[in-house]
Amino acid sequence: MPYDFDQLIDRKNTNSLKYDFAKERGKRDDLLPMWVADMDFSTPPEVTEALIDAARHGIFGYSDVKEDYFQVLKSWFASHYNWNIERKWLVKTPGVVFALAMAVRSLTKEGDSILIQRPVYYPFSEAILSNNRKLINNPLIYENGTYSIDYADFERKIIDNQVKLFILCNPHNPVGRVLTEEELTLMGDICVKHGVLVVSDEIHADFIHPGHSHVPFASIKEEYANISVTCTAPSKTFNLAGLQVSNVFIPNPALKKKFKTEINKSGYSQLNTMGLIACKAAYQYGEEWLEELKAYIYDNILTARDFIEKEIPALKVVDTEGTYLFWVDFNELGMEEADLEDFITEKAGLWLDGGTMFGPEGKGFQRFNLACPKSTLLRALNQLRDAINSL
Repeated sequence: MPYDFDQLIDRKNTNSLKYDFAKERGKRDDLLPMWVADMDFSTPPEVTEALIDAARHGIFGYSDVKEDYFQVLKSWFASHYNWNIERKWLVKTPGVVFALAMAVRSLTKEGDSILIQRPVYYPFSEAILSNNRKLINNPLIYENGTYSIDYADFERKIIDNQVKLFILCNPHNPVGRVLTEEELTLMGDICVKHGVLVVSDEIHADFIHPGHSHVPFASIKEEYANISVTCTAPSKTFNLAGLQVSNVFIPNPALKKKFKTEINKSGYSQLNTMGLIACKAAYQYGEEWLEELKAYIYDNILTARDFIEKEIPALKVVDTEGTYLFWVDFNELGMEEADLEDFITEKAGLWLDGGTMFGPEGKGFQRFNLACPKSTLLRALNQLRDAINSL
């Protein structure tokens, strides 16, 4: 069936973080929000129906999952990524950010060095610093509208700082890179060589654009599986973030035991009942919906890229290989960070994610969320063009 992704759904007055908390975050409440990474599309109807059926039952007691839940996951990862997961690897958590923190706490100790590649999703830094670990940065190299990895610096930082853990982001948020198997292997071999564990955030794996493919880090070599914690979730794919469910795969029994012990220390046990129901339904029935959604979002990306290149040539678009996020270089405008933020909100009337949120390497960039109806996207682009033309 065709799905109507052009439909404008009013999210105001739903306690939406994206739409209802501008004043609480020091913003005007009339801004067009394209910041936090949830979508302005309804989840697949089969997911809604599964949740309605559960609500009609009327009892929401402690719940867990059985073999059928795992078989749905197994089928998804095998068919999409040729990755044959095992049930004994699975640990369910309320979210990937929670899983990142549990990995940091369980697999390293205070004072240990943890490597990331900025500009990168800001909770990586928060999980490291708030748990009294040492943040080590292997900055991505930005050239000719795309990003690459400095492998010599990667290995040197590991050796010089005795790095214990590397947090990998693939597909990369915010820069949109989808790392190739060759790139992952170059880093993976270095990590194996120096005894570095890898936490791989692969939450955006289902949004890969034409010409690219996602390779789970743990699927490449048995040695990688043995050192890895792979974080996945249906939340980005099917717009289920508020239901709080993620699936973490840890093939090494010793690492899994440490990870689960840390979760037990936090006092967390069973997941949200509705999240588990939604997760299973989404992976089981959401394939057709997702394929249409991916085509729609990719068209949004092409629309935004073409509009900016033709109408706002002062901005530079970073090549987006995956995710529904769009990373744009505003540096040619020559604005200081505070002035750029003020310009985006006060002149363009937009609420975006400023680049330095992802590390100082993001200075002069802005992250757009393009998982929205095309009319919303065009409204945002026109507001931005008019604001820049008024300079």
